[in-house]
Amino acid sequence: MWSKTFWRDAAERAVKTAAQSAIGVLTATPLANIDWEAGVGIVGVATGVSLLTSIVSSGRGDADSASLVR
Repeated sequence: MWSKTFWRDAAERAVKTAAQSAIGVLTATPLANIDWEAGVGIVGVATGVSLLTSIVSSGRGDADSASLVR
């Protein structure tokens, strides 16, 4: 968990999660009706959960990976 490789891997996963959740928010509601504060909150929570999942996963398998199965 303390390596540069781990944090790169975790950041990549978090960015992907942020993009996926943002797309979900944008496609679930017409653009004119989006509550932007709620949308940003949803993306933020999803990104935070992704980072926490990576940290918890570091205790298993390869310590230099954010993956649970590697």
